[in-house]
Amino acid sequence: MSVVFADVDTGIDDALALIYLLASGADVVGIGSTDGNVGVDQVCANNLGLLELCGAGDIPVSRGADRPLAGERPRRGDFHGRNGLGYAELPASSRRVTDYDSAAAWVAAARAYPGELIGLATAPLTNLALALRAEPALPELLRRLVIMGGVFDGRGPADWNTRVDPQAAAEVYAAWAGQSRLPIVCGLDLTRTVAMTPDILARLAGPGTPQPVLRFVVDAMRFYFESHRDRGFGYLAYLHDPLAAAVALDPQLVTTREATVDVDLTGQPGMTRAMTSPARKPNAQLAIEVNREEFMERLIMRVSSFGP
Repeated sequence: MSVVFADVDTGIDDALALIYLLASGADVVGIGSTDGNVGVDQVCANNLGLLELCGAGDIPVSRGADRPLAGERPRRGDFHGRNGLGYAELPASSRRVTDYDSAAAWVAAARAYPGELIGLATAPLTNLALALRAEPALPELLRRLVIMGGVFDGRGPADWNTRVDPQAAAEVYAAWAGQSRLPIVCGLDLTRTVAMTPDILARLAGPGTPQPVLRFVVDAMRFYFESHRDRGFGYLAYLHDPLAAAVALDPQLVTTREATVDVDLTGQPGMTRAMTSPARKPNAQLAIEVNREEFMERLIMRVSSFGP
């Protein structure tokens, strides 16, 4: 069983990523919450409500950073709706966040599962950067780290996660330079090749009235389809974070290449560049190809059979 710590800014696709982890039987030992798609308190509420919806066990949810390490957070759009979950609604929950923050949660989980813990970051990297400041040995403690972020095809603008906190992203990549286990990085140039469509959603939801978890997915995705359409992408939804979650559990879904990732902190904050040079230590494995059919079949099979 995979032991996973997820750091999220829940968000529609973050929510589906968490559902995928739970549906896959992963041992999710903690969830960090970061200000990003919505404010950090709403992220916490979304995470707690989602665990309630899924009938999950007592998974600790921690409150993390509410601002970048330096500078101001960019203005949010309405890509995920007012509460971050589109048209979907969550049940009331008596669950509460932990009395320690998300950076401390990262460190505690890594120390509790040395060489075993898989880290998944589908949010701005503020919490992880703060965790590294507290525990510089984190890269050696983790079994694997998967990051959803970056754009590596030379086209802008910067992805949201990196643009929110470029300083944190730069610190994370610097910490992994030359490490034996490099983070797998799923950039937008890869994740935009994997999309949910109405036909795929219909397969996932099945006939009749969906049970509560699938109803949540359908309602959230309907908003996400409209949001993508309104931005000129078509009536579909890119599955950025669910793909990263799937790669966290099974890296064989993607082909990677080692590279050194640099993050722009001044000219175009958050823009990323990947280079390969004998003079630079690699700090990432860039995911450059994905088995889209296998990923989508797993998503449909696991999520469609999952319920509280």
